[in-house]
Amino acid sequence: MKAALLGLSHPHSGILLTTLENLPEITSVCLWDADPAVAARPALPTSRKAQAPTTDLDAVLAQPGLAFAIVCVRTDQSAAISLRVMAAGKHLLAEKPAGLTAAEIATLHSAADRAGIVASVLYARRMHPCVVAARKLVQSGALGSLLTLESRFLTTQVKFREPSSWLFHRAQAGGGILLWLGCHSLDLLQYISGDEITAVSAMLATRSGEAIDVEDTAVLALKFRSGAIGSFHAGYTLAYSGEGYVNLAGYDSYLGINGRTGRVVWPDLNPRLLVESPPARGESPVRVENFTLEPCSSYGGRGGEDFFRQFFSAIRGERAPPTTLGDAECTARIIEAAEESARHGRVVEIKPACLSVRS
Repeated sequence: MKAALLGLSHPHSGILLTTLENLPEITSVCLWDADPAVAARPALPTSRKAQAPTTDLDAVLAQPGLAFAIVCVRTDQSAAISLRVMAAGKHLLAEKPAGLTAAEIATLHSAADRAGIVASVLYARRMHPCVVAARKLVQSGALGSLLTLESRFLTTQVKFREPSSWLFHRAQAGGGILLWLGCHSLDLLQYISGDEITAVSAMLATRSGEAIDVEDTAVLALKFRSGAIGSFHAGYTLAYSGEGYVNLAGYDSYLGINGRTGRVVWPDLNPRLLVESPPARGESPVRVENFTLEPCSSYGGRGGEDFFRQFFSAIRGERAPPTTLGDAECTARIIEAAEESARHGRVVEIKPACLSVRS
């Protein structure tokens, strides 16, 4: 299968090329960037499968046998390039958030549906073994009716993350930590629970002291369609976790779902779950479930490779895609509601979007 990587200077371009290199299903990778200087000397890992980079997008999309393209560019450029991919009849993997606004992403979603294109957003954390196990447990009914859902995602301060980067400027990024990192947590709360966020009350702030114009901290109170309530705290807040963009020590995360008959907690990014639920024969109602993560250099590890393989199966018409652009649209609607809530100091209801949380 031939793939294209569109965008060679994005923070994830390198690891996505490594992922394509690691996947035996991929035989060749076309490389494109709009910037001639980047295309001439891309800062990418070595790849035996990669073709010489080019600035000619039409030529890339016209390559015989090209099955899909990964759009991995600045957020303000993403939608236009994704539309060109789909207009060429190619399947699409869009790096999150996929567009500047929910309306922009909705346009992509409609275009994909009209063209019969498989179009997914790269929410690869859905395939982490802790997420897979937690979703199975919650949706089996073992926790009973859901009461509350909680999530936290804190990471290193803006000063450690190149404050001049486009990621911290609204015109190019579309938003701050909610759109760039918080999107994963908001997606997982809904994906694991099978429930949808329908209202938000939020406080957002920019506290880094750096010259940025997006939120770097956020606290959201959430209401779900079932009546459950929840919370989400995101922030570039950690002062002593080291520097660098890729820094596994630089995260403080938590995800917990509480029901009438039990709870499940993913207490950090380590591969373990804390579970309280009615026990099977011989089990304790309170237990720790540990998972083994094989060393893997792909985006999202082995779970990320599983995400790609489900996408490949969807291209072949064998199963549903791992995510849809409707999921990205839904997340963007939640974040826009949070921004509106913070501006006006009130609860904001969210218009329904095309979620695949129950698929």
